[in-house]
Amino acid sequence: MSPHRDSATGHRQHRTGGEGGTPSAGAHRPPVRWALAGLSLSVLLSSLGTGIAHAGLPTLAQVFSASFQEVQWIVLAYLLAVTALVVGAGRLGDLVGRRRLLLAGISLFTVASVLCAAAPTLWLLIAARAAQGLGAAVLTALTMAFVGETVPKERTGSAMGLLGTMSAVGTALGPSLGGALLAGFGWRALFLVNVPLGIAAFLLSHRHLPADRREPSADRARFDHLGTLLLALTLAAYALAMTLGDGRFGPLNTALLLGAVFGAALFVRAEARTASPLVQRSLLRDPVIGAGLASGALVSTVMMATLVVGPFYLSRTLGLDEAPVGLVLSVGPLVAGVTGVPAGRLADRFGGRRTALLGLLAMTAGAVSLSVAPASLGVLGYVVPLAVVTSGYAVFQTANNTAVMADAGPDRRGVVSGMLGLSRNLGLVTGASLMGAVFAHASASAGAVATGMRSTYLVAAALILAALAAVAAAGRIQAGPAGDQAARYPADGGRGPA
Repeated sequence: MSPHRDSATGHRQHRTGGEGGTPSAGAHRPPVRWALAGLSLSVLLSSLGTGIAHAGLPTLAQVFSASFQEVQWIVLAYLLAVTALVVGAGRLGDLVGRRRLLLAGISLFTVASVLCAAAPTLWLLIAARAAQGLGAAVLTALTMAFVGETVPKERTGSAMGLLGTMSAVGTALGPSLGGALLAGFGWRALFLVNVPLGIAAFLLSHRHLPADRREPSADRARFDHLGTLLLALTLAAYALAMTLGDGRFGPLNTALLLGAVFGAALFVRAEARTASPLVQRSLLRDPVIGAGLASGALVSTVMMATLVVGPFYLSRTLGLDEAPVGLVLSVGPLVAGVTGVPAGRLADRFGGRRTALLGLLAMTAGAVSLSVAPASLGVLGYVVPLAVVTSGYAVFQTANNTAVMADAGPDRRGVVSGMLGLSRNLGLVTGASLMGAVFAHASASAGAVATGMRSTYLVAAALILAALAAVAAAGRIQAGPAGDQAARYPADGGRGPA
């Protein structure tokens, strides 16, 4: 077994009272189970944070006598904080201790939720939401990083699948839970519901996650403050460029996008000159990590099509009312949630690359089916291909996360986990703009929403094929002359033989 695995095992033995030698599997099950429960609640908190707030925007506009553009910042402040700070949070966890920082992130998220509920004005609510987003950035960055330290390597994929399931459950539950809380208890309940979940996540994580390893101060790398600031500003400018303007790309969006390009150039230059960069270029040159991040962003871009296109197609082409539309749209996250854990078991058994390719093939088939399905097939003609797309997404996401995190060294797991979260967020932000623009243009040109949907999913299929090509190419590069690609896309989620 590799040294970092031995070290992680040592932490588990210390915390569970195990004696020297290799403990039995039974001795590990309770702490692993409860550690995963704490990580799962952390993922649920961060995914609930976005969807549940969406449900309350109309009510909050009335409560604070604000326009839609103003209350939209309740969602944007959270999204911007997560997107801009997730990589820095991951790197900080690598340096100061992931358990310590995760507990601080859960505490911040929980306290910020109370402040959101108590906010007397809209702008104080937005400020509290930004603080909540900072906590969510920590949760997003560090939950996957803990899997390598808490879960036996033969169960890595299953653990990643569980975390993916909790993310999908939070996404699916957010709008419906938000509606119920609004109807029964008022808007403040949208944020107070996080408090008991946050307390439970804190207690479980404090009790069952492995203690941070203490290193001499002389051996610790410095935190890259300048790189973190430049990356945060660059990502914030990009996210704003993609989300402001209600789908219209005006002068402000252009200026923000140019600012993001300039910021990215400054970031690259600063990283080349610092001794302890936030993101090492060697990470991006690694074929597994590079392909995993690129394909993750492409696939997340595609998944936004289901949220952008679905409501218009279901209501205007198929003539469904609001309640049936919401029910049909919930099929996607629910299917992804059900598929997560079985997808992890597939990754454990057959390896990350093969399982990721299987998921991408399923997504391609579903997207192509949606692009050619006639409206005469009704709801069934939309739901079945949608289920194929979302189940394929769950399979790909679980396998891709497993492969990328297996390829990350123990001292870089936090930053790599943060980069995975960033690639997903950038894909969603880009997809909201790109897929929305494709749909709007195609619908306007043909004068039919159905035509817009078909064109959008054709573009989606092309993006999925690009992701498939990236993953396949990474596998060929890693295979090398000896065909040893299992070393980097292992079936057991590890980095080598035990």
